[in-house]
Amino acid sequence: MVAMSFFRRSMKMSNHSKLMSVPEVLRAISDDKSLVLFNTIRLASGRSDIRINTLKLTRKQYYSRMSGLIKAELIKRQNGKYFLTSFGKIIYDFQEKIQKAVHDYWKLKALDSFEVYPDENHANSHKHYHKLSIDERKKIIDTV
Repeated sequence: MVAMSFFRRSMKMSNHSKLMSVPEVLRAISDDKSLVLFNTIRLASGRSDIRINTLKLTRKQYYSRMSGLIKAELIKRQNGKYFLTSFGKIIYDFQEKIQKAVHDYWKLKALDSFEVYPDENHANSHKHYHKLSIDERKKIIDTV
């Protein structure tokens, strides 16, 4: 209960009384250019040498996307440099996991092709065999 209360308070936007929503956060990084900009800010670690033309963005696209990232509280500007907020760092870590899952899509698809049956000792089990146990499947997923 206390953790949820803290979470709700920490999700409030700085100048607004409404809570940040998942769609708002995802919208801020939903297009390729915003995501590249978000990742570039993370990798630049406060360096101010991010060049708009190297990102293949117009000036308007750059500032529009920066505004969206700031409003979603994923980044902040400090002393003329941009940094990820603590919230932004968490979102960055999650999007890295999503990128890895997309990269490993076919491995995961192959894993899904294995049928999984409950263990024969399981109370609701009607099958006395399995091709891949739930534990074996979990180990493979963790390895991938």
